[in-house]
Order: sequence, then structure tokens, then C-alpha cells
Amino acid sequence: MSHPKYQIQDLEYLMSRLRDPETGCPWDLKQNWQSIVSHSLEEVYELVEAIENQDFDHTKEELGDLLFHIIFYSQFAKEEKHFEFQDVVQLVVEKLIRRHPHVFPDGTLESQRTPGQTISDKEINKRWDQIKAEEKSLKPQKNISKSKLDVVPSTFPALQQADKLQKVAAKTGFDWADPLDVFPQFQSEIEELKRAIENKDIVNIEEELGDLFFTLVNLSRKLNINSEDALRKSNLKFRSRFKEMESISESESIDFEKLEMEEKEVLWQKAKSRLAQADPSE
Repeated sequence: MSHPKYQIQDLEYLMSRLRDPETGCPWDLKQNWQSIVSHSLEEVYELVEAIENQDFDHTKEELGDLLFHIIFYSQFAKEEKHFEFQDVVQLVVEKLIRRHPHVFPDGTLESQRTPGQTISDKEINKRWDQIKAEEKSLKPQKNISKSKLDVVPSTFPALQQADKLQKVAAKTGFDWADPLDVFPQFQSEIEELKRAIENKDIVNIEEELGDLFFTLVNLSRKLNINSEDALRKSNLKFRSRFKEMESISESESIDFEKLEMEEKEVLWQKAKSRLAQADPSE
């Protein structure tokens, strides 16, 4: 039996049915802008995991879940007469055409640049920033920003927020010239954290640990490495090695939790060796 080929308007209709006051779903009817934010974040992380695992069936599913959340928010807006989903589509298409003049030279979706013309990434990024600045100057300002850092939302995840703050500051010239210049600051933060731990100064321990994280993000940025991606990869590596330790313990009838730390370290090295043989990137 073949399934019908649903379109985006079918998803909009489905959402309106779920939110129908008389015949809709009780759970969906209870939701509001704030209540599904945490669910939206979960969907984003699940999508990232599916992509990293190159699980494309799962990726397809997670993209659908994320799209559903966009439709959900658009339904709230429609009910409150703010905007509709079509307005979201209209706005993003207009913005992307405007920000890609090297692809759409006449500012229309139909226009095309002359084949063979080249433009560097540096030029593209510079023009992108210029257009964004022009757009911002045309928007009505509810609260006039006094700091360049105000463009970075405080609700961003901490690693992402640190990276964005540093990039904005760097555009003003407040930045190290070379990645190696970060190391004296890095060493200083380690020493300050060590002193706080030795003094059992709980307040300063948290502060100095935060400073150390911030400096690490700075180093990642200077090396053109995304700190979130780097940490996520380390998490995946730790997960696979720990699972391998558990697998070895089970195959050798070892009670892992009862092992001494030294014995667990031996098992850890064994797990690393096995995984490295199977995949050199480990």
C-alpha cells in the first residue's frame, strides 16, 4: 500500500488540527512558546548526533521533528496574530537572496551571476558582515545597544557564547595575534585554579575554572577549531572507550566496579589499544 505524498501545507494543517480547541490533542493544546523550548533544544542535539553518526535514516527523522517544532512555533504566532509560517519562509528567502549578491546579482531568485566569476571566502564574509550591519541599522531599536557584545544572546550555550563573544571582541582588535600567545594566559589560569583548590576557596574555584574554560575556547578559536565540536568528539571517544572496557570486563567475567583504580587504568589502556587497532583515529 502506497502512502500519500504529504507537502508542507499538510504539516501546517496537521498542526492546526492538533491545536483545535474542541477536537485537538490535550497535550498540544497545553503547550506555549516557553514550554517547548527545551524540547526544541533536545531535537537539535538529537539531529547533531544522527549527523555525526552518519545515520541518515535517523537524520531524516530528526530533521522532520525539528521542522515540526518550527511549525509549532508558527502556529502559536498565527493564533496570536503575530505572523504565519509563510511569513517565516518569505523572510528567510528574502534575507538569503540579499546576503548573497554574488549568487543573485539582481536581488531576485531568478537572477544568476556570470559563470566563471570567482569570489574569495574573505570577500564573501566581509560582504556578509556589511549587509548584516546595514540590515541592523534599518531595524527599529527597542533598546539601543551600547556594547558590540550585545549582539551575542546571553541564552546561547556557554561554549558557543564564549566563542561568539571572543569573535566580536576580536573584530575590534582585542585579540591575541597568534595561538601560542594564549599559552601564558592558559598557564596563569591553571595556577590560579590550583591556588584556589589548595585554599579550598569554593567561590574562586568556580570562577577560576570558568576562566580556564574561557581561555580554552579562545585557544580553540585561534586554531580555527570549534570548541563545541572538539568537546563532543572527545565525549564520543570517551564513550566508546568506556563501553569497550565494559565489554572486555564482561567477556573476561570481571566485576568492573570492584576493580582498583590501577586495574581500571590497565583495562582502559587495553580498551584504547583494541579500538586503535580497529580504527586508527581512536
